[in-house]
Formats: sequence, C-alpha cells, structure tokens
Amino acid sequence: MTSFDYDLVLLDRDGVINKDLRTSVRSWADFEFIPSSLEAIVSLCRKNLKIALVTNQAVVGRGEISLEILEDIHQKMLSALDVKGGHLDQIYQCIDTTIEPNNRRKPAPGMLLEAFRDFNVHPQRTLMVGDALRDFKAAQRAGCDFALVRTGKGLMTEQEILKAPRKLPVNLRGIYDDLEAVVLNIFP
Repeated sequence: MTSFDYDLVLLDRDGVINKDLRTSVRSWADFEFIPSSLEAIVSLCRKNLKIALVTNQAVVGRGEISLEILEDIHQKMLSALDVKGGHLDQIYQCIDTTIEPNNRRKPAPGMLLEAFRDFNVHPQRTLMVGDALRDFKAAQRAGCDFALVRTGKGLMTEQEILKAPRKLPVNLRGIYDDLEAVVLNIFP
C-alpha cells in the first residue's frame, strides 16, 4: 500500500503527539510535545491528507479537570501546530470514564466511525496511529489500518502484540519509533 491509498489519518494524542503522563495531562504546563511530532503533523498536512485527533480524556469525566481546561489545552496545541504550518481537521474526544459503557471510548470504535462519516472516507482508506492496545483494538474494530509508535505506552503495546500466539494482525501496518518514522515510512 502506498501513501496515496490513505485519505484520512487518525492520531491518538497522549503518547503519540505529546508525552504521556501517568497522572494525565491536566494543564497546558503539563503538555510536552514529543520531539518531531509537530513536524510530522506538518508533513502530513503538506500531503493534503485529512488529519484528526481521536483521544480518550477520562480526566474530565473523573472531574480532575474541566472540559474548558481540556479545550484550552487543545486550542494551545492547535496554535503551536499553526505556527509551524500545520493543523488538525477535527478533534474527537471521549471524556467519559471507563466505568460508563460507551461506544465512543477506545477500544470501542465509535470516534473512528464518526470520523469516517464526517470525512466521508472508507475505513480502508484510513490509518490510525497510536501507542496503546486500546488504539489498536479500536482500529481493528473499525476496520482501518493501524501504525504503532513506540513512544508513550508503545513499547509495552509492542510486546503485547508480538507475544500473541498468532501471526501479526492484518491491519497492523508496522511498528515505528515515533510519529515522524510513521510519516517517513508510510508517507514518503
């Protein structure tokens, strides 16, 4: 498959774009871009792909931060992207906790399915990039390809995927060091 086979790239946030914190990102001061993630998103933008964020943010549902603080974090992230010449076309966020059953919260495919509808893109023309098993499972359930990054929870997730007593899943496009490596290898 070449880069021209994808029209939509879905990105997890924590562990893909910014450093994943055990205590969750609770303010802009906590948000730290993973080196080269901004530049990788800018590169995707230059290829005229639709790019969306697909992120679980139960930190809001648990009452640890307000929705306004989350939106402020995202607005500042978008501003930092804009300064570099990049953008995200949409942000999908699930603020519910793991206690509440929800079809949107990864590993459920709800947010991914919303993106397919909103962008009028077939799942087979979509690549999900994530660092966690829940990202991988959401992509699998939604029927789109998945690229695993080793940043964030990625090293642990890689071990989980590779230790399974079966061949690699067909939707796994590859395992990469970071988002920049995904872009360089899949979207040269």
